[in-house]
Amino acid sequence: MALFCDYRGKKVGAKGIRNYLIDGVSGTGKTSVATELERRGHHVLHGDRMLAYRGDPLSGERLIVPDDAPLDAAFRHRHHIWDVAKVRALTADRSHPLSFFCGGARNFPAFLPLFDGVFVLDVDRETLIHRLASRADDEFGGKPEERDLILRLHTTREDVPQNATVIDATAPIEAVVDALLEHIG
Repeated sequence: MALFCDYRGKKVGAKGIRNYLIDGVSGTGKTSVATELERRGHHVLHGDRMLAYRGDPLSGERLIVPDDAPLDAAFRHRHHIWDVAKVRALTADRSHPLSFFCGGARNFPAFLPLFDGVFVLDVDRETLIHRLASRADDEFGGKPEERDLILRLHTTREDVPQNATVIDATAPIEAVVDALLEHIG
């Protein structure tokens, strides 16, 4: 097993067999891709469900904010991070030939070196607007303020890894996953 360093040069530990990050702005299909990968028998980690918490993206320190606190969408988005220690431990797990981590986190630079590949799902603006319009109010992107933020982030691409392989996620989900797996080989 090889040792890897995070973006600050700190050793982060051993690496599992093959690990991939699937990212993209809300509404591009990360959860749908995860579900299809699971259906096909792959090991999938839903990062937004398993690893996410509200914290400082630089230090990783958890923010103590009551669940009912009225936080704006930009604050919630900016502080949506993954537990780097858990990502490190999960990527070191050698019991799966492939592991797919699906979701987005604002502290992704802290764990990118742990992955063999990084994919960013992308759709055109019209498709994104249509997908967000069908979301429930309790799902991120379901409220107008959240949709506006997502559309801005889609335009600027400021919160997704820049050196990733871009996957066109406008196709049917089976074709999107086929394209992703083709890149992996």
